[in-house]
Amino acid sequence: MADRAGYEEFVAARSPRLLRVAFLLTRDWALAEDLLQTALMKAWFAWSRLDGEPEAYVRKIIATTYTSWRRRRWTGEVSHAEMPERAMPDGLAAVDDRFGLWPALGRLPKRQRAVLVLRFFEDLTEAQTAEALGISVGTVKSQASKALVKLRADAGLGPADSMTVPTFAEGV
Repeated sequence: MADRAGYEEFVAARSPRLLRVAFLLTRDWALAEDLLQTALMKAWFAWSRLDGEPEAYVRKIIATTYTSWRRRRWTGEVSHAEMPERAMPDGLAAVDDRFGLWPALGRLPKRQRAVLVLRFFEDLTEAQTAEALGISVGTVKSQASKALVKLRADAGLGPADSMTVPTFAEGV
């Protein structure tokens, strides 16, 4: 157990941030918690081999596990005839959905969504995003570009003229 020193402190300190990444990818708190739990379990097995920054490694596990979940056949969930308890309304959902960004992100392909979440919500560089997803920097650039074009054209986000993006000529 000595070879896994620091794992519990890492989980306690970094879980909220990593949960946010998982939520931005899945758009569902329950799935995000499952995704984070899976990633932390995988990280625990590799903990003794990790050098440097473990958060980047766990973030990569989250991204790759998320993109591979579409190939999973069984989710481990069991259906019941009645819900065991009623869900509480989420006050933040009204704020998030008001602007239509989350539904629009949900309509993007998984890789494009993952690139946007890591690049713009997690503020990673193109190289860090490429490393986290196991793709080239050029693929990160093209996927981000395609995703932004789709978001600009998305009818759920409102009129396209209200989503002006300043150019370098306008002095960003």
